[in-house]
Amino acid sequence: PGIAPGTPDRLGDLELASRIAFFLWSSIPDDELLEVAAQGQLQDPAMVEGQVRRMLADPRSEALAQNFAGQWLYLRNLRAVVPDAITFPEFDENLREAFQQETELFVESLIREDRSVLDLLGSGYTFVNERLAAHYGIPNVYGSHFRRVSLPPALAEQRGGIFGHGSVLTVTSYPNRTSPVLRGKWILNNILGTPPPDPPPNVPALVDKKTHAKVATMRERMAAHRDNPVCAACHSMIDPPGFALERFDAIGRGRVVDESFNQLDTSGVLPDGTAFDGVVELRAALVRKPERFASTVTEKLLTYALGRGLEYYDAPVARRIIREAAPDNYRWSSLILGIVESTPFQMRRAEAERPGP
Repeated sequence: PGIAPGTPDRLGDLELASRIAFFLWSSIPDDELLEVAAQGQLQDPAMVEGQVRRMLADPRSEALAQNFAGQWLYLRNLRAVVPDAITFPEFDENLREAFQQETELFVESLIREDRSVLDLLGSGYTFVNERLAAHYGIPNVYGSHFRRVSLPPALAEQRGGIFGHGSVLTVTSYPNRTSPVLRGKWILNNILGTPPPDPPPNVPALVDKKTHAKVATMRERMAAHRDNPVCAACHSMIDPPGFALERFDAIGRGRVVDESFNQLDTSGVLPDGTAFDGVVELRAALVRKPERFASTVTEKLLTYALGRGLEYYDAPVARRIIREAAPDNYRWSSLILGIVESTPFQMRRAEAERPGP
C-alpha cells in the first residue's frame, strides 16, 4: 500500500519463503521455513543460504530435478513420442518410462551431491534398471528397480552425460529415423544458449525415399536440402552439432551405420569455429569453454525460478551469478543461491491499482 504502480518493491519474508519453496520443492514452505520468515530472518543472507542448503538436501528437492529437467531437456515431450513400431519393435512403455526416470535421477543426483553443472555433459555413471541396461548394453543389471551404475570406460565416453541418454536422443528424433536438425536445434537451444531463427514458410520436406538402389546418407540429403540459400544460412549452424549424435539411433541405441547401412560421418564445426568429430570431441569442446554451458544452465534455471522469460535487464544478473559461481566450478548450490539472492527473485514491481466495481 502507498507504493506507486510500477515501482520496484522488495518481497516480504513470508512471500520470499513461498517463492523459495515453490522454486526448490514445487510446494509450499514447511514449518521451519515459515518460522524463520515469521521472525523476519530472511533478510539475513546467511539465514537464506542455510535454508536453501537445508531444502536442497531434503528429499522434496527431487521436484526441482523432475520439473526443471522436464521443461529444460524436453522430457515432458516423451509422452507424445511414438517411434515407428515396424522400425523399432522393441520400443514400449517400459522403455519410455525408463528413459525419463534415468534422466530425472541423474539430474537429481547432481543437485543433491552439489556437483558441477558441467557433469551434465559427461559423467562416469548413470541410473538404469534391467530393461534400460540391456538397451544400452550394460551387463550384470537385473530387476526392475533403478540403481546407480558405473559405466565401463569405453561406454562412458559415448554414453556418459545427457548426450547419451535415451530420453534426449528419442525426443529429438522422428518416429522412423534420427534428425540432425532436431538434435542440432536442441543443442543450440539448451546447451549453447544460441537458438536459431524460425524456419521460413513453405520449406520443402527432406527427400527420404528408400526406393533407390543406393540411399543417400543423411549428410548428403541434408546437403541437398541446403541448396536453397535461405535454408543454408540456418542449417549450416544447426546441422553440425546434430551430426555429432548420429552414432545413436532414434531410440538411443548405439550404432555404426545409419538406417540405410551407410557409414556415419559425425564431424562438424560449432558456430564459434571449433571443429569436432563425434560426441566425445563435441563434449570436450564444450568443457573447454565451461562458462558457455554454465551460462545456458543459469539462464534456464533463472527462467524456471522466476516463472517468466528473461528480459534484457536480467542479463547483468545472469552474468553476475555466473561470475560468482566460476571459482566454485559452477556447482548447483552456487547457481541456485545466486538466483535466490538476486534482485529479480527477491523483488517485484508494484501493480497498478485496479478500478473499483
